[in-house]
Amino acid sequence: MARLLPANDVVLPEKFGRFYLRELLNRGGMAEIWLVSDSRGKSYALRRLKRELRFNFIARRRFNHGNKILSQLNDSDFIVGYVEHGSDYLLMDYIEAANLKMLFASQEPVLAENVAQILIDMATGLSHVHESGFMHLDFKPENVLVTPNAAVRLIDFDMAQPKPEKPAKFSKYPGTPGYMAPEQLQRQAIDARADIFAYGVTAYELLTQQKPFPGNTPGEILAAQMDTSNPMPIREINSAVPSALENVVLKCLERDPDRRYPVSGLLVRDLETALYL
Repeated sequence: MARLLPANDVVLPEKFGRFYLRELLNRGGMAEIWLVSDSRGKSYALRRLKRELRFNFIARRRFNHGNKILSQLNDSDFIVGYVEHGSDYLLMDYIEAANLKMLFASQEPVLAENVAQILIDMATGLSHVHESGFMHLDFKPENVLVTPNAAVRLIDFDMAQPKPEKPAKFSKYPGTPGYMAPEQLQRQAIDARADIFAYGVTAYELLTQQKPFPGNTPGEILAAQMDTSNPMPIREINSAVPSALENVVLKCLERDPDRRYPVSGLLVRDLETALYL
């Protein structure tokens, strides 16, 4: 029989405002993701700025920027659900999910069994971001959640920017080099086609388990992008990939943005045609 703890030995969950912190789900460089519940027992995902960054105004500004962008995105089945945000937290719908990078590492069957739908849903989510007037600018496997039944949600809009009417230069070009387009790495003018390139890198990695442009530094990655022998054709690595799907992904990875899809809606259309969905 389990021992009943005296009342003064009961350990209550830590509170954050009106929420109870139930479980630490993930920790990044700037924030922690917690499973929380309110007084009614309803569960949410709470993204909390790390305590040591409370007085780091650059980190706080970036954190709040991403929260504000998410709050302005129209509801979508492919974007994490927004509930509310404050100066040091973001409250979201809770879903049981893992990001694509984690699923790559563990070789989860959900990827192989649902790859076609995951590819389409990622592109649909990205198209929704663009149609809402923003560029994600950090599209990568870590920012794509996939549930056990293969539902997709895009997350993390800290680097997002309003979508310009024509390519524009920015004072800063933050992002993850392995997924950045050549024009980003060269600090040239960019538009939403940079996201389409990042989608192509992620899709290539999903289909081949390797990156199209390997490198350990931005310079090495850019050199690989400029090498006309890259990327290796997808079907040389994975012959099960339909040639029509290979063509779609390689079009996303064109070095010249004018040769990529001009809008992500056309990417979704061609994916659905290539995959008969």
